[in-house]
Amino acid sequence: MTKPAKQLLFWTPRILCILFAAFISIFALDVFGHYGFWGTTVALLMHLIPTWIILALLIICWRRWEWVIGIIFIGLGVLYIVMFCSRLGGHLTRTLPIGCPPILIGVLFLINWLYRKELRARS
Repeated sequence: MTKPAKQLLFWTPRILCILFAAFISIFALDVFGHYGFWGTTVALLMHLIPTWIILALLIICWRRWEWVIGIIFIGLGVLYIVMFCSRLGGHLTRTLPIGCPPILIGVLFLINWLYRKELRARS
């Protein structure tokens, strides 16, 4: 495996995870304008809990436990699709924009884990 391919395989799931956390954070912006200062602060912190969980998982599993974060992300993506597809009247297209990115990130982390010896070898 070439050095650019190794770097791409290493960095892609991590960058996508950060971008997904930023995407999920956008949904927390709906709290502004509805409450006072402290109410908005508490509501914003509560709405950002999924973002903090995603970032904490990424930090914990950054180097060593790619398989753990891969399985967790795949499970979260499938769980989201199953839970919300039934609530939204079976409209799968409404759940895919949020359900598929974690599955893709999880698969990329698992691929990263499978090639970990090649990625960590000196070129």
